Amino acid sequence: MISLSINGHQHSIDVDPDTPLLFVLRDTIGLTGTKYGCGIGQCGACTVLIDGQAIRSCQMPVESVGAQPVTTIEAIEADPVGARVVAAWVGIEVPQCGYCQSGQVMAASGLLKETPNPTEDEIAAAMTNLCRCGTYNAIAAAVRQAAA
Repeated sequence: MISLSINGHQHSIDVDPDTPLLFVLRDTIGLTGTKYGCGIGQCGACTVLIDGQAIRSCQMPVESVGAQPVTTIEAIEADPVGARVVAAWVGIEVPQCGYCQSGQVMAASGLLKETPNPTEDEIAAAMTNLCRCGTYNAIAAAVRQAAA
């Protein structure tokens, strides 16, 4: 059994220790807001926060999480930084298709938790998630608004 703290709740799960966190979240616990994109850590659709840091959950073995708290898109608005990011996303109307947006919001929240007033270069360096709709300008604007 592996014990995880996800969105403030303890979960004991019986999975292979090398199972990617993404599949534990989606298939075992039922939190489907974290999306499967590429499976190789490139697209960022699977981004969650582990102890406040944005990580690609498709590449994180569940055994590596340990006692660190995991936050998913389902609980990000309970965090003051996450709530600001979501408000900026909605206010600017960032999403088009929306598939990548939970990962984008999580990446932005992780950035702002680590760097509350990022420069343009820091935003560009942190926001590497892919968006097939090309909403990159709106994403950057929302990050700047959430930081303000």
